[in-house]
Amino acid sequence: MSRVFTISVASVYPHYVAKVEKKGRTKAELDQVIEWLTGFDEAALSNHLAKETTFEDFFADAQMNPHVSEITGVVCGVRVQDIEDPLMQKIRYLDKLVDELAKGKAMEKVLRG
Repeated sequence: MSRVFTISVASVYPHYVAKVEKKGRTKAELDQVIEWLTGFDEAALSNHLAKETTFEDFFADAQMNPHVSEITGVVCGVRVQDIEDPLMQKIRYLDKLVDELAKGKAMEKVLRG
C-alpha cells in the first residue's frame, strides 16, 4: 500500500488551496471541483477535513462523478488514465483537477461540462 493512502486529506488541502489561490483562483472554486469529483457537499468536505480522514477513507466514502473517465493527462509524469490502482487513480484525478484549476482552465472545462 502506498504511503499516500494513509495521509490525511486535511494535511494536503491547505496546499491545494495555496496552489490555486497563488494562481488567482479561489477556495470556493477548489471546493466546487472536489464536490464535482467526490459528491461531497461543503458540510461533508468540512467533516472529512475536521476528522482528518485519510485519502483511503475519503475516497471510500466518495460517490465518484460518472464522468471521471474524461479526466486524462499527466500528473507526476504518469498518465492518470493508465494508473492501475483504483485508489491511486482517484487521488491523481484530484491532483489533475487541482492542476487544471491552478493553470487557469475555465471551470466548465475543469468540470468536464
